[in-house]
Amino acid sequence: MSGTVAAVDLGATSGRVMLARVSTNELVIATVARFGNTPVRMVDGLHWNILGLYGDVLTGLGAAARAEPRLASIGIDSWAVDYALMRGDRMLGVPYHYRDERTHAGVAAAHALVSPVELYAVNGLQHLPFNTLFQLTADRLAGSLDAADGMLLVPDLLAFWLTGRRHAERTNASTTGLVNAATGQWDDGLISRLGLPRGILPELVAPGTVIGGLLPAVARETGIGASTVVTTVGSHDTASAVAAIPATTEDFAYVSCGTWGLVGVELERAQLSEAGRLAGFTNEGGIDGTARYLHNVMGLWLLSESVREWERDGTVVSLPGLLAAASAVSVPVTVFDANDVRFLAPGDMPARIAEWCRDHGQPVPANRAEFTRSIIESLATAFVDAVRTASTLSGKRVSVIHIVGGGSQNELLCQLVADRSGLPVQAGPVEATAIGNVLVQARTAGIVGGSRESLRALVAAAFAAKLYTPSV
Repeated sequence: MSGTVAAVDLGATSGRVMLARVSTNELVIATVARFGNTPVRMVDGLHWNILGLYGDVLTGLGAAARAEPRLASIGIDSWAVDYALMRGDRMLGVPYHYRDERTHAGVAAAHALVSPVELYAVNGLQHLPFNTLFQLTADRLAGSLDAADGMLLVPDLLAFWLTGRRHAERTNASTTGLVNAATGQWDDGLISRLGLPRGILPELVAPGTVIGGLLPAVARETGIGASTVVTTVGSHDTASAVAAIPATTEDFAYVSCGTWGLVGVELERAQLSEAGRLAGFTNEGGIDGTARYLHNVMGLWLLSESVREWERDGTVVSLPGLLAAASAVSVPVTVFDANDVRFLAPGDMPARIAEWCRDHGQPVPANRAEFTRSIIESLATAFVDAVRTASTLSGKRVSVIHIVGGGSQNELLCQLVADRSGLPVQAGPVEATAIGNVLVQARTAGIVGGSRESLRALVAAAFAAKLYTPSV
């Protein structure tokens, strides 16, 4: 049996619609649409251009339907934590971007009600100031929740616009801070203590749940037939990426590297130790009830924001050229703390890196090549430190590191991770998130069956990973 599915894969800087043909011995995926995802600065803060993004999704789905009229299903994944407040079928305002500064007030107010230790004991999440519970607390302080009767995370919002049906997919809901890490359910006690309205939270559903067919207007606009359904996947993009790790052993760690670097191991259940909280480790939901025990590292955002700053004078910076120059740097460069909160907000990243160096009595990179080398060295160090900590805290042995996503194309980064860890690094596939999205859809549709291991074996057979071995 074979079939074709469409994956909507939305990242923090770009989105794509992918078309995949899947069978028990075939996995072929192609891009039918790519589009930017650029936030918009408004009077009240930084927002996502969610309507423009939805329009791009519809256009991409139309292209998918023209290429393959018999789509079995559609699945949506995106970045985590952000949401729209709803009243009935109407969205109340434009969703905020997680990098907006409003969250600071929400952190202080939430911690005044529930301490960080108590929060971690319930939700198992690494403290990040933009976690959904802090954003919702900021909304509560601003009075924004008063008119709301619903809340939908970004992929669930788009699924609602496609089907008219509301839900909260579990892997993404696990990043809100309002789901109990042990039970996988909304934690009513925590929600009450935070003063948040329980009634705005939709029903939780697992990855691989058929939501339903398209609304008639959507079907007409896209040309998609009545037999096509929308299916939940690991709608947090990292959950889908981890599902597509082409691992041939259970003893692996992963780095899902794009705007963020998500670094960790896959566990059968959450690990809620105080040591994990102090180390900044998070427990997020994975496919088939697994836990993604990981640490969030700033990721290639550091490099993309640097390039954006260097291009402000109108020049075009060649990323391949920049990375080649960084690889050729022969002098030692400063390794800075890639987890420092000063690097979170948009802005002049090279100036912030220089500031960190001065604050810590370290040499400031002398040119763009050295800045780039410093970023890559710092990311490699942070990734390896996170792998070692994940292994120590979880007790899980690691014999290989898999790097997937855009960072898997960065040869300097992959080699440095191998060198610093002393472990082999398997790099690829680049489109792991879309592939994981596709695999869950295909399994739900009965096109393929079996365990996570069999799905990963299909990925390993279809996409050749590049091996990096330690050189020192």
